[in-house]
Amino acid sequence: MSGLLALLDDVAAIAKLAASSVDDVAGMAAKAGSKAAGVVIDDAAVTPKYVHGLDPKRELPIIWKIARASFFNKLVILLPVALALNILAPWLITPLLMLGGFYLCFEGAEKVHHWLFPHADAQVEKDLDVGDPVHLEEKRVKGAIKTDFILSAEIMTISLAAIPEGTFWLEAATLAVVAAGITALVYGTVGLIVKMDDIGLAVAAKGRTGLGRGLGRGLVKGMPHIMKLLSIIGTVAMLWVGGSILVHGTHDLGWHLVYDVINGAAAAVGDGGFANWAVTAGLDGLIGLAVGLLLIPVVGRVVARLTGDTAAH
Repeated sequence: MSGLLALLDDVAAIAKLAASSVDDVAGMAAKAGSKAAGVVIDDAAVTPKYVHGLDPKRELPIIWKIARASFFNKLVILLPVALALNILAPWLITPLLMLGGFYLCFEGAEKVHHWLFPHADAQVEKDLDVGDPVHLEEKRVKGAIKTDFILSAEIMTISLAAIPEGTFWLEAATLAVVAAGITALVYGTVGLIVKMDDIGLAVAAKGRTGLGRGLGRGLVKGMPHIMKLLSIIGTVAMLWVGGSILVHGTHDLGWHLVYDVINGAAAAVGDGGFANWAVTAGLDGLIGLAVGLLLIPVVGRVVARLTGDTAAH
């Protein structure tokens, strides 16, 4: 009888430890996922453009194709690579993270530059030209998967850097939860966004009350503004996160000036709280914008050299 009681006690201890581990994974996953918020918002803002101009019946199947590839990218390719780097070459994580930060700053600044100085983009216009629907769908899906891979790599790197050092399996489980949760959140949101106008049309046409039909019409009219707002939020988030990555990266590599100045400015407005966060995020975003604007002509020249289009610059 005492042996049975001892066994039950051991089982209870193991169950308690397992529950604690689950709580740890969930807590770390939430924290790590929040650090990647800027990239997640941008991912959700960017993806709907890939179904623009296509048959509405193909919208959800296309998003599902991209989502499946995103799960594969994160869980099968990027997760093992991130864990291997963390074990074999942890010194590479900060430079790689900063490389992703430069990418975010460039992407965000390019959008701001386009808003301030509108100009035609031949590649975008070509991409929006519907042409053969089947060929266009294949092209859009490939383009979306390529973009998703870049953003997913940044999400996984940011998440890994935010996870406290622990056992290999705890880190692996946390990254897997982050990868699956973020992918489901992004593409579930994207699916809802692209079908929202259809939902609005259905409610406007079949609503049983005037209020319901009016709500449906408002939804249809409001979606373009919501998409524009989402794009702005995504851009601001990219600049904020990109700038923050660069500031913390330079601090980790031994150059503390910018980090100390920003922390000093944040401390001057109060100890913690929203004001402190707003100053830090605002200054990080301004640095991200400045770095991104400096990168625009550099990237332009590199692309021109690679494509042989020297006349453009």
